[in-house]
Amino acid sequence: MGMPLYKVQLDQFEGPLDLLLYFIRRDEIDIYDIPIAQITAEYLQIIEDMKSMNLSVAGEFILMAATLMRIKSKMLLPRPELDDEGEPIDPRTELVHQLVEYQRFKDISSELSMKWHDQSYRHERSGPQEIEGTEDVGVYLKKVNLFDLAQYFKEAMDRMPVITAYELHREPISLDDKKHFILKSFDGDGTLTFSRLLSTCKDKQEIIITFLAILDLMRLIEIVIYQNNLFDDLEIHRLEKN
Repeated sequence: MGMPLYKVQLDQFEGPLDLLLYFIRRDEIDIYDIPIAQITAEYLQIIEDMKSMNLSVAGEFILMAATLMRIKSKMLLPRPELDDEGEPIDPRTELVHQLVEYQRFKDISSELSMKWHDQSYRHERSGPQEIEGTEDVGVYLKKVNLFDLAQYFKEAMDRMPVITAYELHREPISLDDKKHFILKSFDGDGTLTFSRLLSTCKDKQEIIITFLAILDLMRLIEIVIYQNNLFDDLEIHRLEKN
């Protein structure tokens, strides 16, 4: 029995990991037990269909095809590779790790977009003294609210290239490290512009972590955010501890 035909275009997906996640969700596959032969066959068929229509295929999709074929060939070996403890090595492990990490960042990115589209119903509060003790990071801080922040970060995300499989190989940035970096980046007046902060971000992952770090520092009442005039750069002000 042949595989069912699905109309799938590569330009519908942000990258090869996005396409693989589509297969996994569509077929309700356990991400930790991927049927690599089935996924590889369908993945290669889509690429061949695109080539037969004289459509260009991005290099990262070609590289993933090679990766899938390599994993498939390793799984067909009669004697699997063993780790230092003598346990069989699952050739899919690295790919699974990439997919799980990519899914995590997609979820965070989706949440960020939802915040941007969600119109805040909260009433404006007049100053940082009114947020003392609150656990709600959605309150208004002067002229800047959660909607403003989400919009600002979404625009920054849109300017960045999509997250690729190669970025997921690098050491992830922890939330605590990013918070520490932000607190060390203030100038002598205790201010930091968003444009300067975001200029240090190398990719979408780092922008997402920066956004979460900003929210947590707001929750901890360590910073407050101002915007003097509409379209002005947002300014982060560090609050002095009593």
